[in-house]
Amino acid sequence: MQYRTVPRNGDELSALGFGTMRLPTRLGRVDVDRAVRQIRYAIDNGVNYIDTAYPYHLGESEKIVGLALRDGYRERVRIADKLSPWLVRTRDDMERILSIQLDRLQADCIDYYLLHSLEAQSWRRLESLGVMEFLESAREEGKIGNIGFSFHDERSVFREIVDAYDWTFCQIQFNILDEEIQAGLEGLRYAASRDIAVMIMEPLRGGMLAADVPGEVRTLYDRSGFSRTPAEWALRWVWNHPEVTVVLSGMNDERHIAENIRAAGASLPNSMTDSERSTMNQVKAAYKRLVRVNCTGCGYCMPCPFGVNIPQCFYFYNRYHMGGSRLITRGFYILQVVGFENKPGNASLCMDCGRCVEACPQGIAIPDELRKASKDLDGFSTRLMYPFVKAVLRRERME
Repeated sequence: MQYRTVPRNGDELSALGFGTMRLPTRLGRVDVDRAVRQIRYAIDNGVNYIDTAYPYHLGESEKIVGLALRDGYRERVRIADKLSPWLVRTRDDMERILSIQLDRLQADCIDYYLLHSLEAQSWRRLESLGVMEFLESAREEGKIGNIGFSFHDERSVFREIVDAYDWTFCQIQFNILDEEIQAGLEGLRYAASRDIAVMIMEPLRGGMLAADVPGEVRTLYDRSGFSRTPAEWALRWVWNHPEVTVVLSGMNDERHIAENIRAAGASLPNSMTDSERSTMNQVKAAYKRLVRVNCTGCGYCMPCPFGVNIPQCFYFYNRYHMGGSRLITRGFYILQVVGFENKPGNASLCMDCGRCVEACPQGIAIPDELRKASKDLDGFSTRLMYPFVKAVLRRERME
């Protein structure tokens, strides 16, 4: 495992961090035993930074981290957790939430504590509620260690927040498609210039850069001369930036965990050749031509009051325009979004209430994009396919 240094405190953190927003599930619930095994496997193989948050998996994420860190594992890692602004109305809320988090984690102290998903409005509201005084008080009491923030807004707001306090660390979205979005490369370098450690979220864009890679992109990777998975290519690109401290991967498959750990050991700063960087520039250009909606699948827009499964709708909308069989894409959309046993979640159910727009950290005009997705995915061809897919599914179950 490769380790990188936090400038303000000298901590040596693993270049790969374990993000727990997308833990493995079984029958719609987190598979607790498997998740604990995965976290411990990562720690046994050098990962020493575990990231969680109060809302992840409706609180189950923090509890699972607490379970995983029993039996001596707690002493081997740094825990990162977050104070979510949308849960805070008073100073008492801050105290209450931190107390619940410590209890769930079975910990006396959270090593790295972040203000969660800041944008201009939530930052100013938290400031007015005295959040920095709360954080410093909690640190003096030994309940938290290092103070930081995660971010989703424009670059000017990022600079404003960076300049407002002597943060130890921050967390930003950064990948080959988001170099100029939100904090971006400029923000990454600005934070590093202020000796702020930078943790990276969404390095694979919610898995989009790793799974179901478009044929055009796969051809570019094949021509490179390197035998790497798309996930390793995308992660290596992030780790190549010397300003990056930790890259958080939402790992929930044993093979992916092992692959990411291997890649983390070999992906040193400034180690990519001109040829490798050229490949990634071509890959980036190909994705930008194909992707219709910049959705990472984070789920902050959910639940929709009208039942739309927004992340899944955008996933299939992007897949629809990335090449491959549109017929197959429609079939899976029917299976996984329109559904047969559960309530449907298709794009056409959107009633343009706007709640999702307020919650989206990517700033996506969700209702507008859902209308476009519905035109492609809920049209006449899909309605014709519906009884056929339903009959096939019924036959498979009978067999």
